[in-house]
Amino acid sequence: MTRVVRAVGMAAAVLLLLEAAADGFQRRKKQEEEITQTLELPPDPPAAVPADPSRLAFVQAPLSSQGLLSRQTRDGLRVLLQSARGARFVRIRAYVAGTGDLRRVQSIVAETFAERKQPLPVLTVAQVGALAVEGAQVQMEALVEQRKPTGAGTVFAAASAATAEEAAGLIRQTLEQAGAVMDAPASLVCGVSSPEMLEPMRRAAYAMLPRAAYVGFQLQRIPAPPLAACQAAASMARATEGGVQRLPHGVALSVPKIIVSGAQLAFRYEETDARLAYQRLDRTLQQAGSSLKHAVLLYVYPMSSQLAELARKVRAEFVNTAAPPAGLVAPVEGLPSIDGAFALEAIALPAPGS
Repeated sequence: MTRVVRAVGMAAAVLLLLEAAADGFQRRKKQEEEITQTLELPPDPPAAVPADPSRLAFVQAPLSSQGLLSRQTRDGLRVLLQSARGARFVRIRAYVAGTGDLRRVQSIVAETFAERKQPLPVLTVAQVGALAVEGAQVQMEALVEQRKPTGAGTVFAAASAATAEEAAGLIRQTLEQAGAVMDAPASLVCGVSSPEMLEPMRRAAYAMLPRAAYVGFQLQRIPAPPLAACQAAASMARATEGGVQRLPHGVALSVPKIIVSGAQLAFRYEETDARLAYQRLDRTLQQAGSSLKHAVLLYVYPMSSQLAELARKVRAEFVNTAAPPAGLVAPVEGLPSIDGAFALEAIALPAPGS
């Protein structure tokens, strides 16, 4: 009889333990589900932000071959944030090589700025054919706004040519016409059509702007006819009369405020799709107090020459054809969407009265 009682007692104890374990499992599961449900997605970057051209500065992250895309993106952001020294980020551009998911770059940028409780900049991400260092998967550069003036304004230049030397010459001519300080910190981004042009482009870039935050890459993987496409930005020593000086390959700005957009993608490949991309960018600028009619710079990043022509064809419907924006058409390997056709990026003046 004693053995039977003992066995019954042990069975009851085991049953109680099992019930307690099951109850604990359910509580843990419920807590995990609640935690999962309250996780917040990182915010999307803004479509456009204002900036003061007299306070702009330029930073870039050097190439690294350590790790894959996510690690290199985080490392690059850390360098950009350190180099900015507390300045407000206006725009970040990321040029990605390889097969990594371009959308991951946006997520990491958003997470990083959210963790630091800093306002997000506009963002442009594009896949290019190759970077200058083997194993490098991303190179990043940024436009930042400092607390104090860096000059009387900023000149933006954009030009393309068949050789690195010709492209650099057009950029130099534009910067000098606007009174840029050539030996001051500047920004220079150059894409070339073949790997053989990377080193000549780098030499020409630093000969022109020795203190530039320079970014150079191959535009697309398959070599194409010779092309060097460059964008530059530099501080001006003197203000331009009227605040805006339009140049053959750029614009000099000493106005109180400009509007800087991130990349606006065109999806799919028909004329109506291209028109929708311009309409979205125009709406973005209008919400920021401007419009494409007030754009002074317009960059196009197409996936092919046919798509470049499509973007050109629709462009005239939206810009001020009497005073068209300067800019550049620079082909790229890919965009952060499987059906992306081209991307648009603009700098515009505020609309009168805004």
